[in-house]
Amino acid sequence: MVNEGTFHIGPIRPPSEAASLLIQVTRGCTWNKCKFCNLYRHTRFKAYSADSVKRDIDVIAAYAEEIEEYRDGAGWDLDGLNGRLQRFRDDEARQCFYMVAQWLIDGGENVFLQDGNTTVLSSGRLSEVLVYLKQVFPQIKRITSYGRAEELSSHSAEYYAELKEAGLDRIHSGFETGSDRVLAMINKGTTAEHEITAGRNVRAGGIELSVYFMPGVGGRELSGENAEGTARVLNAVNPDFIRVRTAAVKPGTELYEDFRQGEYCLCGDDDKAREIRRVIELAEGVTTQLVSDHMVNLLQDINGNLGSERDRRKMTARIDQYLGMPEADRRVFQLLRRTLRAYDLDDLAQLTAEQREQLREAVREEPEARWDEKMNGYISRFI
Repeated sequence: MVNEGTFHIGPIRPPSEAASLLIQVTRGCTWNKCKFCNLYRHTRFKAYSADSVKRDIDVIAAYAEEIEEYRDGAGWDLDGLNGRLQRFRDDEARQCFYMVAQWLIDGGENVFLQDGNTTVLSSGRLSEVLVYLKQVFPQIKRITSYGRAEELSSHSAEYYAELKEAGLDRIHSGFETGSDRVLAMINKGTTAEHEITAGRNVRAGGIELSVYFMPGVGGRELSGENAEGTARVLNAVNPDFIRVRTAAVKPGTELYEDFRQGEYCLCGDDDKAREIRRVIELAEGVTTQLVSDHMVNLLQDINGNLGSERDRRKMTARIDQYLGMPEADRRVFQLLRRTLRAYDLDDLAQLTAEQREQLREAVREEPEARWDEKMNGYISRFI
């Protein structure tokens, strides 16, 4: 009989977990009220029992054992695996098999525990899952998860040390901003003090911390405060990573309704670039790696260690290169980037003089407010 077992898989994971096995430990988000996000708006939060997650791990293990039979020396019998996929009758089971196969083909080393706030589980329950997972798959090198700043701040360094001992290596947390005014405006349900306490305790427990900064989420009015507040939190915590996630005000969210009613003014790409530059400029005494690893970011090649003067100069020079271009050229790059026709500024050199002039003429005609709304619409497609 053909094995068609299934296990729970959530909807999202960080780009850095693209090669990771996804295992759903909780479903949805405990807060679920951020004004910029509607991902879990119609999903009731659920925390799965340790036994339930361990059953999912058993299903994954059964698939992994079968998939290993398709290992062909140093490679894989991909035709055989594709044939096995075709024999599935159940689409969900097919998806589960495919994920495990892809994970093993990619090395089978990393796991991401979903959904939005797994650290709401008691350390005992989460540790039980972590220990079991590593027993079943001893080759695992990294286990990562999401956690909300407010929830993370409620746990001691000892809590995180216990999770580290059980196998949790990294926590991702969507701080978004370090400004209390912006946090309140987007109804994040947390404060800068929560972020600082959370970050310090996670790191003191020996777990890597990856936080997210959302340039532009404060709108035009709070753009400067968004950057400066974020830098203050960054300096207080010194996380391992700060990942840039450019704000996209997506239709269907409360923040988009605020925009439509004139209560929120969109930030343009120039303001967002200046925010990133300001955070780099104000970073002090940290060794944090700044990472721009998502397609929503205009300047995706801005990456470096904030503790390295060389890296800081390189990153700010790239931002200054963009900001120093004529407005029409900045708009041309925005358009090409947002429509996936350019990756970085160097791609502009591939345009002929005629192509560049045609694009300049096309973008000059749009009023600033309408242009920012148009670019926001492009960005929203990727969220």
